[in-house]
Amino acid sequence: MTKFIQIHTLVSYPPSNLNRDDLGRPKTAVMGDTQRLRVSSQSLKRAWRTSDVFKEALGDHIGIRTKGMGVSIFKALTEGSRLKDVLDNVTAPVVNELVEEKIAKEWAKMIAGVFGKSKKDTEDSLTGLEIEQLTHFSPEEITAIDELVSKIAASGTAPSKDDLDLLRKDHTAVDIAMFGRMLASNTKFNTEAAVQVSHAITVNKVAVEDDFFTAVDDLNRGEEDMGSGHLGETEFASGLFYTYICVDRELLESNLGGDKELADKSVRALVEAMAKVSPTGKQNSFASRAYASYMMIEKGKQQPRSLSVAYLEAVKGKSMLKDAIEGLKQTNENMEKVYGPCCEDRSEMNAYTGEGTLTKMLDFVTN
Repeated sequence: MTKFIQIHTLVSYPPSNLNRDDLGRPKTAVMGDTQRLRVSSQSLKRAWRTSDVFKEALGDHIGIRTKGMGVSIFKALTEGSRLKDVLDNVTAPVVNELVEEKIAKEWAKMIAGVFGKSKKDTEDSLTGLEIEQLTHFSPEEITAIDELVSKIAASGTAPSKDDLDLLRKDHTAVDIAMFGRMLASNTKFNTEAAVQVSHAITVNKVAVEDDFFTAVDDLNRGEEDMGSGHLGETEFASGLFYTYICVDRELLESNLGGDKELADKSVRALVEAMAKVSPTGKQNSFASRAYASYMMIEKGKQQPRSLSVAYLEAVKGKSMLKDAIEGLKQTNENMEKVYGPCCEDRSEMNAYTGEGTLTKMLDFVTN
């Protein structure tokens, strides 16, 4: 029986700035007394859950994380639209009775307030319709809000206490089931994350470099001013990243109401996204999209463990990818010599040697 699924990847990014700190520099960390590049787990999770891979595989089982649900509800009420059309930012026909703005603002605040404390209100803005905490709404909750919007628009009466029973403990939101949800004011509706994600960190030592750039005014003929139209500076670095995640397969299925088929689809989408999807930071400037060069997946009941210790000493030399793969495998073998088998089954995909396939890996996690 599979309790845990552990996934290890090595992905090489050329010069890039995938995940910036407060100064706009690529994020870094010191490991083994050397500076490494880092991509935060938050950045990785957002890239995966908002990717086309997730959308195509999981359809209507993806939630929305926002502070501005109240503003969207207000627009639906005043425009007579479906809430889902407003959230999708599509033009749609009027399907509900229009609600006067002052009343719509009051009702929208009541509904949004179910999910968190509202911001301070001002008469001339919609700020008071936003909630203070980013909240992840499940598809079931969005549907319930949408139905309530239609109901109160048709009746012309404010939502009752029973109408505001909108929070759902049971849902099919894969992103919430995987990465969790925390509601400070309604803790019984929290969801414990079934997927733990490490910060991606380079196996090699890195130095963050500066790129001084200029932009030329196309209409500058050089008759008077020979200078550029803009001067700027950005920072970048490159490296081979190791990422580790652990999936509690039983918890994931439980979070999804026992839906085994949906849990399987979720894990497959996660593995494919890990292999193919890059964080979007500065992609237009660097086009640093990359696929995983190596992936190892382990299944079993043993207590999970990362293999980041393989890179305490930075990988050096011309054969960095080859050495990083061999280092990971050797560390895994040594761990098993000391602790015994760390999993019941294992599968690998190695783009460096051309061994294995992504399809095989996707089938492996669900068999």
